[in-house]
Amino acid sequence: MEKIIYALWRSDAVPADLFNRRLLEEVAPALGAHTLAVRVNVADDAVVGGNVPRIANIRPQMDAVIQVWVNCSHDPYRKPIDDIIAAVAPRFAAWLVCESVPLPNTLHPPVPGQRTAGFSQLAFIGQPPKMTHEEFVHNWKTVQTSVAIETQANFEYRQNLVVRPLTYGAPAFVAIVEECFPAEAFNDEAAYYDAVGDAAKEAENKRLMFEACAQFMDFSRIDVIQTSQFEVRPVL
Repeated sequence: MEKIIYALWRSDAVPADLFNRRLLEEVAPALGAHTLAVRVNVADDAVVGGNVPRIANIRPQMDAVIQVWVNCSHDPYRKPIDDIIAAVAPRFAAWLVCESVPLPNTLHPPVPGQRTAGFSQLAFIGQPPKMTHEEFVHNWKTVQTSVAIETQANFEYRQNLVVRPLTYGAPAFVAIVEECFPAEAFNDEAAYYDAVGDAAKEAENKRLMFEACAQFMDFSRIDVIQTSQFEVRPVL
């Protein structure tokens, strides 16, 4: 089994709510015939505003994400998936990834076809130019992973190490992270950093998280978006 992550950009002529609805009502069902599992992340009204860190270095920034699990990602096998997505998104990029799940979602398990509780945050990460790939992976997976779980209120944490880009011109990301947070963390930094009512803990968790991220991130090479997560067809 292989995993592919697609980033999608909508046309300026298409309203966001129509774009999101088409992804969930048209694209996701159509992908079922060509995939083993499907997850759709849309930037809908539920994730507008908030105090969470949305970082944009790609302009325009991606509007949605589709994650699929397939038997084979080779171009001829992937073409039906690309065609379905291209019918709705005039621009998209795809990456083959190797997924690790240090923190599975057991607190609010996704229900197929329904919006997952809270919100999902996706970070697309480029490699710092002065860091080797081996250093990047070590600092991310060995140094930062436990810090991300211990200092935040996330209840799901998925690490996707990019194996290779699958589409021409795909941004040069080397990792894609997905984390799920409770709804209250969207507007409350103390809740985000798992420190409600404890200002000292909040400050310390922020410090630890920033220091751990700085070990493997160049903040001019990352994009962070908040989304609503829909587990259309789960991995079995």
